[in-house]
Amino acid sequence: MTVSGTSTSGVDEIVVVTGMTGAGRSTVAKVLEDLGYFVVDNLPPQLLGDTVALFGQNHVATRIGVVVDARSRQFFPALAGALEGLRDKGLRTTVIYVEAADEVLVRRQEAARRPHPLRTEGRLVDGFRVERELLRDLRSRADLVIDTTRLNVHQLSARVSAAFEDPESHPLRATIVSFGFKYGIPVDADMVADMRFLPNPFWVDALRPLSGLDAAVSDYVLGQPDALPFLDQYEALLATLTDGFVRENKRFLSLAIGCTGGRHRSVAMAEALAERLRSHDVRTLVVHRDLGRE
Repeated sequence: MTVSGTSTSGVDEIVVVTGMTGAGRSTVAKVLEDLGYFVVDNLPPQLLGDTVALFGQNHVATRIGVVVDARSRQFFPALAGALEGLRDKGLRTTVIYVEAADEVLVRRQEAARRPHPLRTEGRLVDGFRVERELLRDLRSRADLVIDTTRLNVHQLSARVSAAFEDPESHPLRATIVSFGFKYGIPVDADMVADMRFLPNPFWVDALRPLSGLDAAVSDYVLGQPDALPFLDQYEALLATLTDGFVRENKRFLSLAIGCTGGRHRSVAMAEALAERLRSHDVRTLVVHRDLGRE
């Protein structure tokens, strides 16, 4: 679909919310509404350009959110072209993709007692498998991917709010996720750093019951000979990357910092790295995914 010749005057930004059934699309949409976006649910992508033009001409809203889900499957090929046309007209466009592990999606769907839109006669998990395949290309185009497997509604809301409030004040938003390798690497990470090269506070009796949020653990971790050199070099690398991301209009960055259990080293280093990123005017949210699981 092309939107050439169609005026979008008055609309500054459009956010497309998509992803797996049960992963939190409605929560993301509600947060956007609370932030002042006019949200349209289940809009066929072919109508995206016309909707933006209509809103702009009638001064309905300057920021629009659109929820696109599996029910629009026959229209998906039109979405990429529609978004590209809007970008050419100077609109800021963002695609948010939410996902979660199949076992979590099944549990949520069963709790909601609603049928999966792509389920036929097979199992519920078969519907999710078809949906993943259908959304695969859209996921690869997403600007922001959020894995909600271990997030509750409030944590997901915080992630979205941090990413979209005051959009003009910070050109780049970063989320730093500390995690434990034994629980799996976050699937939505752009970059992963492994802190297992540092001595583990777990083996220090006085530090074992504490976490990387405690000063004693943080001082121990950051006091290791290799800790500050790593932070210095990683900060320099990220400074180069963030400049390039801003030039290329990539506004979201997800960094994962891991250690064995996600309690000591990764937590302390995530907090230290966040402080450094903020000094570069990168709005940064820290999420300690696995803290408290042990």
